[in-house]
Amino acid sequence: MKLFLVPTPIGNLDDITLRAINVLRQADAILAEDTRTSGILLRHLNISKPLHSYHIFNEHQTVQRLVDQLKSGKTLALVSDAGTPGISDPGFLLVRECIRHDIPVECLPGPTAFVPALINSGLPADRFTFEGFLPHKKGRQTRLTELANEERTMILYESPHRLLKTLQQLAEFLSPDRPASVSRELTKLFEENVRGPLSELIAYFAEKTPKGELVICVQGKEPEKGKGRKDRGGKSDDEDE
Repeated sequence: MKLFLVPTPIGNLDDITLRAINVLRQADAILAEDTRTSGILLRHLNISKPLHSYHIFNEHQTVQRLVDQLKSGKTLALVSDAGTPGISDPGFLLVRECIRHDIPVECLPGPTAFVPALINSGLPADRFTFEGFLPHKKGRQTRLTELANEERTMILYESPHRLLKTLQQLAEFLSPDRPASVSRELTKLFEENVRGPLSELIAYFAEKTPKGELVICVQGKEPEKGKGRKDRGGKSDDEDE
């Protein structure tokens, strides 16, 4: 009886770990965000297991049935289309219910898009905030207003058809000169990382419609004078040793 959260490749299928392969082979069933997408991966790995849909539109209706299956002694593996389940993908509700029912939960380490995007952005990676997708309508301006005062590097996910609008709004609320990067198709053949001020990114993507999954990294606001960033020990950069 256990729920495994299994990260899957965000592009390059060779990024699956040996441990993830073993867990998928040993699970009684696999819960997939899209059974067609996960089916491609499983065929690539020569794994044949029952696949059940578990996505944002049915997770509330299915979570109790899955808990019952786990309590009956089954081992289930949860995967998303790409990356780590629960990171801007379904997973939180099921994990929470498993914890409430004392069902063991284990999350394997593995791929997630925002880490490579952050590291190769060239922006500070010692402190950062992951924002996922911005609200499409309600609460969007409130979130952008909050981010305008954020001093840590900000990481956002975005879809291709909303990218230009989001970059324009970030420039409006933060600054057109704020350093940023956009990464797409990470780990794939046509991976692209575009870096520069938000104004330059806007000009670039106004001429080129992107495809694939996108990660935006934006440098945080410079601290106010006399207000240095604190190190891990709680001491400000401005404080004497």
